[in-house]
Amino acid sequence: MHKYLAIKPEVAHALQTKKAVVALESTIISHGMPYPKNMQTALQVEETVRAAGAIPATIALMNGQIKIGLTVDEIEMLAKQGTSVIKTSRRDIPYILSKKMTGATTVSATMIAAELAGIKVFATGGIGGVHRGAEKTFDISADLQELAHTNVAVVCAGIKSILDLGLTLEYLETMGVPVLGYQTKELPAFYTRKSGFEVDYKMDTPEEIADLLQTKWEVGLRGGVVIANPVPESDALDEIVMKQAIDKAIAEQQALGIKGKESTPFLLAKVKELTQGQSLVSNIQLVLNNARLAAQIAVNL
Repeated sequence: MHKYLAIKPEVAHALQTKKAVVALESTIISHGMPYPKNMQTALQVEETVRAAGAIPATIALMNGQIKIGLTVDEIEMLAKQGTSVIKTSRRDIPYILSKKMTGATTVSATMIAAELAGIKVFATGGIGGVHRGAEKTFDISADLQELAHTNVAVVCAGIKSILDLGLTLEYLETMGVPVLGYQTKELPAFYTRKSGFEVDYKMDTPEEIADLLQTKWEVGLRGGVVIANPVPESDALDEIVMKQAIDKAIAEQQALGIKGKESTPFLLAKVKELTQGQSLVSNIQLVLNNARLAAQIAVNL
């Protein structure tokens, strides 16, 4: 047992008995939405994983340990503390652990923790990527390097639409990361089902995806896989409305000089404001949809 890992008994039992487990991040709780909606959503996501036959493992850093599976009280604490909790990526993990602080895991940190615990499938909202204007700022999410090196499959609603989707796909291709579309050949763009970009391969069933994952790792090809699962049609937002909101949000971000890991929370909050909260409703539904598919893949794996 890794000295920094604290695995919830239910999750430990599932891993020992080869039952399906799905990793869940905690930044969505602390930075993704306001209290109490964040807590309700986190518990709903866990329930969705259970209903599809897998055990949920929400991950966070607390008291010098990487917690694999949180209690309801721990989820509530993260939800109430909100943005005062440190958003934790790969680079932040040693600092947060050594200082025994509380950290909410991003995609990259959740992937690291999941691999340490032996969890192969992770559900999130959307992955980070290459920010618009990155040719000047070099602002590229650590999520992409993690996908290149860490053996965890990430079920998401595509790349966050505030980012440069084309450059992110190019980066993933360079790093050898397969981008799969669940029942679609078109890359979904988080709040919308269309992006104008294609995925590498369309996969029609969770079984097919599980076969591909097992094959990839048995061959010895390190790294993750992006499984892009479109937001349900009834919850998707209009592409033109979203493009206008994102363009406005990015213009404001640039005017205010907001950079680095503050960029994404600022842009998502601004988009929520500009869409009168519609983006938050869509965000919740797409996360639940991803949790369901991740559990089905984990069961097959």
